[in-house]
Amino acid sequence: MKMETQQLKFKDDGKFPNSVLPVLIYRNVFSEEKGEAEFIANHFADRDWNNSWEGDVYDFHHYHSNTHEVLGVFCGHAEILLGGENGEIINIERGDAVAIPAGVAHKKISSSEDFMVVGAYPNGSDFDMLKGNDNERPKADENIKQVQVPQNDPVYGKMEGLVSLWRFSK
Repeated sequence: MKMETQQLKFKDDGKFPNSVLPVLIYRNVFSEEKGEAEFIANHFADRDWNNSWEGDVYDFHHYHSNTHEVLGVFCGHAEILLGGENGEIINIERGDAVAIPAGVAHKKISSSEDFMVVGAYPNGSDFDMLKGNDNERPKADENIKQVQVPQNDPVYGKMEGLVSLWRFSK
């Protein structure tokens, strides 16, 4: 199941730590027949990305300092701003997935009315919710350093995708 994968890196901007690890954008990895929420959640779970939820992406900047996150789009399309105010806007649509390293700010800019994603975390991690406030660091930076590269890519599985890319980026 090798499809187009885009990589984007975001440096610490003083407000958001971002990451030395690239965000990975997997284009059209879930075909229309298989692009349902339950299929995507099970696909992630089969690769040990659990604690899944279905819903929207917040319309404010936020990041997780204690875990990575994957989003799989099962309905609609959206513009997501990655990396903070001076980051980059990406367009994602049904069938796409985005692996977001711990520390990388993300925010929904706009979307279709029907936009929905499945979110999941490596090994079913719980996640914190940080917004770039002054009091979050340096604790957030320490948390991010402790987050391990997952054993499995949420889309491709063992030794593929982010597993090999992120190991060499640390």
